[in-house]
Amino acid sequence: MRGLRTAAVAATAATALLTSGLLAAGCGSSATTGTTSGPVTITIWHNYGTEQNATALNNLAKAFHKLHPNITVKVVSQDASNYFAQLQAAAISKNGPDLGVMWTGLFTLQYKSYLVNLKGEIPASDLARVDPNALKWTSNSFDPANGPYVIPLENQFYIGFYNKSDFTRAGVTSVPTDWSQLYAACAKLKKAGFTPIVYGNGGQPLGATFYPWYDMSYMMIGAYPVSAWRGLYSGQIPWTSGAIKAQLANWTKLHSTGCTNSDVVTNTNNLGQFESGKAAMMVDGTWDTQKFTSALGDKVAAFVPPFSDSPIKGVVDFAGDGISQMTYSQHPAQDAEFLEFMITPAAARIINAAGLIPAINGTSTSNPVNQQMLNFVSDQHMTVYPMLDNVVQGNIVSTGQKFLPSVLGGRVSVTSALSALQTTLNQLPATQRGNTFP
Repeated sequence: MRGLRTAAVAATAATALLTSGLLAAGCGSSATTGTTSGPVTITIWHNYGTEQNATALNNLAKAFHKLHPNITVKVVSQDASNYFAQLQAAAISKNGPDLGVMWTGLFTLQYKSYLVNLKGEIPASDLARVDPNALKWTSNSFDPANGPYVIPLENQFYIGFYNKSDFTRAGVTSVPTDWSQLYAACAKLKKAGFTPIVYGNGGQPLGATFYPWYDMSYMMIGAYPVSAWRGLYSGQIPWTSGAIKAQLANWTKLHSTGCTNSDVVTNTNNLGQFESGKAAMMVDGTWDTQKFTSALGDKVAAFVPPFSDSPIKGVVDFAGDGISQMTYSQHPAQDAEFLEFMITPAAARIINAAGLIPAINGTSTSNPVNQQMLNFVSDQHMTVYPMLDNVVQGNIVSTGQKFLPSVLGGRVSVTSALSALQTTLNQLPATQRGNTFP
């Protein structure tokens, strides 16, 4: 499900991804009857920090316990900066959680050896409630017929947010749609005393610096059609290509011309600076929508980061994470009951109440800014792109996290950073950079 998106739009998006070569191809009964006997505690690890996702997961656990008094769900927050290393170590020693947050796409396939394939574990009638465009990114070869390893928590957008009041006070009369319009808007906002675009490691606490793959996703949207993105995985498109260099060169101008805060690499209060109105724009995701609408009301709106020489026509719309069952769990029946509960209308209401977009067919979002994002696809017919960091190798993502924030901050050159990405790709085994996904 994609908010109020029609089935036809979702099918069109799925068809576009299939032809691009990116793809190789009611309530569950036990979730509502509370049949488990004897007290059991199941543990869920997450890397959500204090995001809305954490709120949704905690509320899902509480609601599930009310339906199943004999099952206690213990939700444990883990350090996001090394979450997957912790999860993998726990899997090897078989002393970790029963369930854990897992990112979709190649992250799922990378760690699938200790995740349970849920085909046959969750009734097919329940899985049918999940947006099929979400399930495919959690399955072998990205084919949902192979069975998912993850039940998506919600549908996510990498997206921009802007303060309409700041725009009005600065005389910015329209939302920028390309690089040149963005630079012009920045100049007006800076003159009016605002930080045009704020960066920092608030929001998703994925490292010591801001997470660069939100921006990189839109830079690659501005550089290549979705049909070409698989070339970034296979190596057909080198990371040192002229198109990518040009995009990052434009990106660095945001900092060098004063369009960003000066401390992009060290800032830790970007959310607060945006919520207070001191910063006019930021690039983030749906996990923070509710925070912004609570702080700013109708002053906040969504926009597609215009990292493109021509008006941008694509948007990142993807079920980026969810909950997986660990292969070593001693409570598989109870795990399955919780995962089935995640697919119910009751769960969808909890997810929506946390300000997120449920990935369940037939449900909708009540947050107007989330609905605005959905309208980019349903009304404005923007092309749907996946999250770039979920469809390129994890080693590439890690190298990007290391170098790209300093590129924006002017501490590392574009050439050096892209060379590091290309070197990382070249060092991967052929099985991780071929023409097909694992």
